[in-house]
Amino acid sequence: MTSDANDVHGAHDVHGARDAYDSLPDAVAEIFGEGATAERAYDLLTVDVPAASWLTALETARDRLGCTYFDWLSAVDEPGTGFRVAAHVASVQPRAVRRLLVRTTVPHEAAELPTALGVYAGAGWHERETYEMFGVTFTDHPNLVHLLLPEAFEGHPLRKDFVLAARVAKAWPGAKEPGESAPGHAGPKRRQMLPPGVPDPNEWGPLKGQLPPAPARPARTPRATGDRPVRRARSVSEGSTSQQPAAPEAAPSAPTSAPAPWHDPRPAFDAPPQKPAPEPETTPEPGPGAEPDTGPTADPGTAAPEPGPDAEPDERPGGDA
Repeated sequence: MTSDANDVHGAHDVHGARDAYDSLPDAVAEIFGEGATAERAYDLLTVDVPAASWLTALETARDRLGCTYFDWLSAVDEPGTGFRVAAHVASVQPRAVRRLLVRTTVPHEAAELPTALGVYAGAGWHERETYEMFGVTFTDHPNLVHLLLPEAFEGHPLRKDFVLAARVAKAWPGAKEPGESAPGHAGPKRRQMLPPGVPDPNEWGPLKGQLPPAPARPARTPRATGDRPVRRARSVSEGSTSQQPAAPEAAPSAPTSAPAPWHDPRPAFDAPPQKPAPEPETTPEPGPGAEPDTGPTADPGTAAPEPGPDAEPDERPGGDA
């Protein structure tokens, strides 16, 4: 087969996988078989299959839908239902990423599935983590050992029935009042409460059966009606003393001063301010001992100007006519 023929065959496979993916969820029974259900939400296609069809569903997702990229595998503990195991795969064609979530459910009593290493090689350590956190066994796995926890660790931490042993061995900080642990403390104690997941230390743990039973909390006795004070009724118009409006206080007078420059803003491109006209000079009044001002005094060495032909004769008393 030539390279051109291979390209044509690959193009047909891509278009066929895209058409099959787009036909879901309506064609889920035709593609994944009887008992399979599907739904699409938030740009994610989810397909639920029976546990017996787990490997077949993964092979269908890889070969028929083109989801060759393996992302992750994990589980969820559903109380009363079992462990819901899910594998997220995708098709990463250029400009078209199609995501698929394949799920199945196994009971708590028989949490077992075949390994998916033959379909997706990257599922190895995901199955190891799911095994140690939930206790789901993957048959035919070549190295199904702990991945994150030490080998001597007992139990599966992500199960809903896992006991928080550290809280039983040591009381959590909110279980006591300040000074309650001191010897001779006889004051009232806080109501004993246990955080979620912590059993009663008298029923589980190293102190099982060694602790005295918790004292019963005394019941609260209702107060007699006659002991309550009579409540004074007020009308809506009267109100209470705290609701009366307060008398307005006189505002202190502010000192007068020259207005600040920013109190009278001026546009940035306004005409420049005009300079004030100069005030006329005033002549001070003479004092009691000052001589009267008789005008400008003529210089003795300067001759008086001669009168013109049209000037009138100077008539002075005692002078010549």
